[in-house]
Amino acid sequence: MQVIKIHHPLEKRLIPAGPIVLAMGFFDGVHRGHQAVIKCARKIAREKGLPLVVLTYDHAPGIVYRQYKGGFKYLSTVDRKLELLNDLDVDRVYLISFTSSFASLSPQQFVDEYLVGFHAQTVVAGFDHTYGKEDIASMKLLPKYAAGRFEVITVPKFTENGSQEKIGSREIRKLIDTGNVEAANQALGYPYQTTGLVVHGLARGRTLGFPTINVEHPEKERIPGIGVYAVKVKLDKKWYDGMASVGHNITFGDANQLTVEINLFDFQQMVYGEEVVVRWYQYLRGEEKFTGADALVAQMKQDEQNSRRILEKYK
Repeated sequence: MQVIKIHHPLEKRLIPAGPIVLAMGFFDGVHRGHQAVIKCARKIAREKGLPLVVLTYDHAPGIVYRQYKGGFKYLSTVDRKLELLNDLDVDRVYLISFTSSFASLSPQQFVDEYLVGFHAQTVVAGFDHTYGKEDIASMKLLPKYAAGRFEVITVPKFTENGSQEKIGSREIRKLIDTGNVEAANQALGYPYQTTGLVVHGLARGRTLGFPTINVEHPEKERIPGIGVYAVKVKLDKKWYDGMASVGHNITFGDANQLTVEINLFDFQQMVYGEEVVVRWYQYLRGEEKFTGADALVAQMKQDEQNSRRILEKYK
């Protein structure tokens, strides 16, 4: 998959010649709703014998519009998003840097300079996609701006089992924030995953008989809410079953920093400094303050049994 990074104003020399089918959206998480848009575009592209191209952005447009107080945490980093798009057989990605100057384009300018500039023969997007202010840059208005220069295909709301609620990135973020990773995975169409660096902790787990790796995650990645989870961890191209605790270790004090500690089953190696991938499968329980180490160890033994049983389904 070819990735072309674009910064406004568009340099036409970067754009390959020839018509394309273009799917556009921010696609945070590339969830099942996004997948429906891209698969629709892929079908058209294959029927027409044209490249399937995706227009997306390197960071959330809402950052430029100051919509997120306290910053924004992603379902998928840029690298992860590109990986997911590649899995969907996308031929080319136009990765646009969403800047103030780009955001200042009128809908007509955006269409003229970018969609036409990309040589789009067909443009596909979700029913709620916008390319500017919603009242003047909706999918309903796109045919007017296109003025017959390209076909516009709008993909309807993607719902589950007759529900009227759409599957959307905002809804998935809420599920992850509240620990409901099982429902989030259903909406995503794959297990939610994060990345991180293995760093030194207090080594308390080792003294309890449950050695853990402490995973320091990138600041902009969205970590599931506080609790204990059944997970898989990728280390040096191999996946290991385990259980993760996201919390403040409140059994050992009330002022501890938030940590992500993972006990890998049947694993004893020292892996400090390694980059790992964590796949989150199911929430087990919330964080509890135990009366002492013995009670904590008893619960961890139960957590391990529960995790092994859950993860057996994902062999």
